[in-house]
Amino acid sequence: MARTGRTARPATGSALGALDLALDRGTPVPLYHQLAQQLEAAIERGVLAPGDLLGNEVDLSVRLGLSRPTVRQAIQSLVDKGLLVRRRGVGTQVVHSQVRRPLELSSLYDDLEAAGQSPATRVVRNEPVPAAPEVAAALRVAEGGEVILLERLRSAHGQPVALLCNYLPAGLLDPDSARLEATGLYRMMRAAGITLHSARQTVGARSATAREAARLDEKRGAALLTMQRTAYDDTGRPVEYGMHIYRASRYAFDFQLLVRG
Repeated sequence: MARTGRTARPATGSALGALDLALDRGTPVPLYHQLAQQLEAAIERGVLAPGDLLGNEVDLSVRLGLSRPTVRQAIQSLVDKGLLVRRRGVGTQVVHSQVRRPLELSSLYDDLEAAGQSPATRVVRNEPVPAAPEVAAALRVAEGGEVILLERLRSAHGQPVALLCNYLPAGLLDPDSARLEATGLYRMMRAAGITLHSARQTVGARSATAREAARLDEKRGAALLTMQRTAYDDTGRPVEYGMHIYRASRYAFDFQLLVRG
């Protein structure tokens, strides 16, 4: 097997000096795919951090001993995944690693913070509204009765990740917008003495509307992950009904399957 290991030479403003990129030219796996996989792994491990510069395609091709089209194809595949961005006059820059969230009763804010993803929140709506039939059924309130609507845009490393729409029973807690922008909803519930116990959750996918695409910095029709959840406290009372959408380029659900029988 012919194996060519190349360590990128350190260069001013480039993060490639920390990597040992080994490309196997004797395998049928295309070189661009090998390069993309190794760069993606470095981003996931934190060897390449958000904000790190990789340089432009010409510099990369020279440092790695690859053709410019090969490097361009590798970079484009990671740009399409939302891991890299091309900046005019700057070169190729690491944006972030994809958020991988366990499929369990947890807060997106807590999960992002635990993963070192620097969560930030902007409250779009925080107001009482009449309960639509679906909301009323989930929260066990009268149709048309008052519930609290919270709509928030959640970001990580300055990039939009999710648009969160939550309904709460009226009087459950004081959802102060300033506090919602400083912490997560589930933290506020715990601070108010609410013990979250279980939830019913449905995960799906669809295309982004024009409004959603504008909010999430995506193109209209881009792939979105969806999550619908009703959460219950330790008395069995429904305390939250949420309808969330996530950028598929930046977000994934992780879960473990167990064999029965």
